[in-house]
Amino acid sequence: MRSSRAVPAVALPSRRRFLARAGALGLSVPVLCASAQTDSAQVSLYNWPDYLPPETLDDFHRSSGITARHDIFTSDEELYARLRGHNPGFDLIVPGNANVERMRAADMLLPLEHDRIPNLKNIDPFFLDPPFDPGRQFSLPYLWGCVGIGYRKSAVARAPQTWRDLFDAPRENHRVALLRDRAIVTRLAIKALGKSLNDLSEANLDAARRLLEGADSGSLIFAPDNGQDLLLSGEVDMAMEWNTDIMRAMEQDDDLAFVLPEEGGLLWEDALCIPRGAPEIDHAYALLDFLLSAEAGAAIARFTRYATPNTAALPLLDTHYTTHPAITPTPTARHNSQYPTGRTTISY
Repeated sequence: MRSSRAVPAVALPSRRRFLARAGALGLSVPVLCASAQTDSAQVSLYNWPDYLPPETLDDFHRSSGITARHDIFTSDEELYARLRGHNPGFDLIVPGNANVERMRAADMLLPLEHDRIPNLKNIDPFFLDPPFDPGRQFSLPYLWGCVGIGYRKSAVARAPQTWRDLFDAPRENHRVALLRDRAIVTRLAIKALGKSLNDLSEANLDAARRLLEGADSGSLIFAPDNGQDLLLSGEVDMAMEWNTDIMRAMEQDDDLAFVLPEEGGLLWEDALCIPRGAPEIDHAYALLDFLLSAEAGAAIARFTRYATPNTAALPLLDTHYTTHPAITPTPTARHNSQYPTGRTTISY
């Protein structure tokens, strides 16, 4: 039964699934503008699709007098390639955490002047010193999430509590789907062994490989980011998957649930950055600060149904959002979770 919770008039697909389809089919995404009128004060935002309420940039225009142009990219690689060597005119961009790290190293981002961002005070302190951008010198968080465990309640005697529960499940004749991403699976196997998912020592890689080999059976499959669909169809009992993908599946089937184990897991984040070569830096700061306001943060969270790092926005959101396990994990689980850093590919 579908959740009765209010959702956008147009159902939003998983961003990652949309991107995979767009890349596979060679789709292009149209350019959007906040306002049809021409204004002497303009700013250009380069963002993911379906990642901003249609009215937000119009609200910004009304409050600031600045017209915002909204251009769309469909992958971090596209964003990086578009700005590498020459910024074609973007003032504010929304890279993923790994891309922030990469763009910092390539000197593609401007250092942020925090005193020009009053709404920085709205950001949860948990997000203010990530390993990919210590001290938030070049980025501020926009939306975030995690990889966790989706499962069918009627198919398991006990809800999974740890990553080891997921990796051991095939030996207990449970059908399990893991992400077809060796780096993510290996990091979470290392986490299941009680280590930091960023400790990619040879000993940890060997131990992770043995754990995966022990789990490999006819009951284990590696899914191309469609574990939620396999859960919905009843083809698997448990799945390693992006939290928001499982959340959308839960809205279609009350027998599905999600958990981020208390030992923590893998975090992802999309961030706000000002790229080098931005033609309208003052306007970029104005838009960045507006997006971090309580009202804009709540509207963005409500529209996308992704987790917000904006503590001032939380009182403006309903309890379904603030208590949903696939949006807001427990404080302990979040505290014990990590952003992946270092290697992006793992082979063995």
